[in-house]
Amino acid sequence: MRHSFERRVDDIRISKADINAVILDYLINEGYPSAAKKFAAEANIQPAVDIQSIQERVEIRSAIHRGDIQTAIENINELNPQTSVLSMSKPGIFFLVTSTLDILALIIVPLKILDSNPTLHFALLRLQLVELIRECTSVPNGDITPALNFATTQLAPRAPTNPEFLEDLERTMALLIFPPDNLVPPLASLLDPSLRQIVANKVNEAILVSQGARKEPKMRDLVRLRAWAEQKAREAKKDLPLALELGLDLDDHPTSSGVTQGNGDAESMMT
Repeated sequence: MRHSFERRVDDIRISKADINAVILDYLINEGYPSAAKKFAAEANIQPAVDIQSIQERVEIRSAIHRGDIQTAIENINELNPQTSVLSMSKPGIFFLVTSTLDILALIIVPLKILDSNPTLHFALLRLQLVELIRECTSVPNGDITPALNFATTQLAPRAPTNPEFLEDLERTMALLIFPPDNLVPPLASLLDPSLRQIVANKVNEAILVSQGARKEPKMRDLVRLRAWAEQKAREAKKDLPLALELGLDLDDHPTSSGVTQGNGDAESMMT
């Protein structure tokens, strides 16, 4: 016999338009351009962003995932820059005096994403150094000169500006001292592919924020809210089933557009 709570859930009618909007938001945010375009067409929804901008984010993350950090940085810098209205007290600000109204107009200074986010820029450069070290230590007696030069010119000048930068640089340079097959866990983690994923996620969030979008899809907030609500209800001794399924394990039931309804990926992140 079904629990009374489950019957109450069945009686709730959620707007199909709201569900479609949440799904499309997820596809756009997580970087599934072809699935987003196809789903928007089938659901008769106009995407809030240009599909091309999704593809640009996907290409940048793809470059990071394969270890091509230089290409990723160049592509990030080619994105439409943010604009920053700077205060009149800051140096380098220019003013225009109109001949008719005699007013001052502040010129808006464009800022690129990495210019306004030194922590993210350092993380990318540090990852680029890791990739150089990975390459030179993958062969016996490999030439470490490129890694040393890169650390000296790109990371060393930035390290003193932040204690965490300095610590990260020191730990990364230690990869040149110890053999790659005998690293302690903190060092071995730098060569793990998961570091690329971590940096790629941070880059994705920064790009979304720079474009005025949410850095996470609404679906993640809804899942967290649902988990919080269940926790509070159980703490209050509310009458609930022993287990409440999220309803995401429907991998065997794809939609007509091929968008998986379960936990699996609908298409490769690298579309």
